[in-house]
Amino acid sequence: MNAAWVKDFPAAITVCNSEGIITAMNEKSAELFEKYGGYELIGKQLLDCHPPEAQETITNMLEKQVENYYISEKDGQKKLIIQSPWYEGNQFMGLVEIVKELADDIPILKR
Repeated sequence: MNAAWVKDFPAAITVCNSEGIITAMNEKSAELFEKYGGYELIGKQLLDCHPPEAQETITNMLEKQVENYYISEKDGQKKLIIQSPWYEGNQFMGLVEIVKELADDIPILKR
């Protein structure tokens, strides 16, 4: 990744191009996906890392250039998942996924 701050950002950042090929990961992303190969996932097809229902969502995001947000929970750990298209100028370049672990006592503020 080009920006120095991204390397140590306290959330996993994974980037793929418009064809779904993983092009970049920060340290947290490599740690999160270590059992799948970590940094060795760079250059691999993102769809191959997901079950069929998630592949459909990702394919839709790549085709329609849309966002996807949700909170997942596994083994009692909640994570905020942000998946969003990225662009250079007006040209669609691919998707960025940010995964941030959430504290159990995270407040929900109504504003």
